Amino acid sequence: MQADFSKNIDGLLPAIIQDAKTGKVLMLGYINEESLQKTIDSNKVTFFSRSKQRLWTKGEESGNFLELVSIKLDCDKDTFLIQANPVGAVCHTGSDTCWNEKNEHSFSFLYELENIIADRKINPKENSYTNLLFNKGINKIAQKVGEEAVEVVIEAKDNNDHLFKNETADLLFHLLVLLREKDISLADVINVLQERHK
Repeated sequence: MQADFSKNIDGLLPAIIQDAKTGKVLMLGYINEESLQKTIDSNKVTFFSRSKQRLWTKGEESGNFLELVSIKLDCDKDTFLIQANPVGAVCHTGSDTCWNEKNEHSFSFLYELENIIADRKINPKENSYTNLLFNKGINKIAQKVGEEAVEVVIEAKDNNDHLFKNETADLLFHLLVLLREKDISLADVINVLQERHK
């Protein structure tokens, strides 16, 4: 990773910290070469604290660590985007983020899943259930969506939330496969909902 630490007199570059699961921006810190290496070695996000003038692993006192998932560098090689899994509150105030926002799930994983499904269609994998569906064609895919919808309705009438959530996940997955088979994106469907909301 060829970051250009020389762009800043003190050798510090900004690091935007993003929750790897929710996509929410959690905080901003500063990293030098040493803290970058410690982050990579320990799998815990470590900054250079400008106030303490030393390396500072987030959570070293509170236990609210940021567990490293990935590190990306911007096009100018002077800003990091670090994706992490937070353990506890991120801000010293006790808030989920340093902007006093709730760190709630977004729907970013649905887009990730949509991309995986699209990739399976272009680059089939042996023994892939998704490719099995694509190979059987639109009638089979549509049938599976119908079957899963019926199972969601059946489970909705019971009190087993675990089964209901699993059947709903099955329905969403098969619906995403059907959308890909029809060359319609999740964003297209969301646009329809937004138009209706106006």
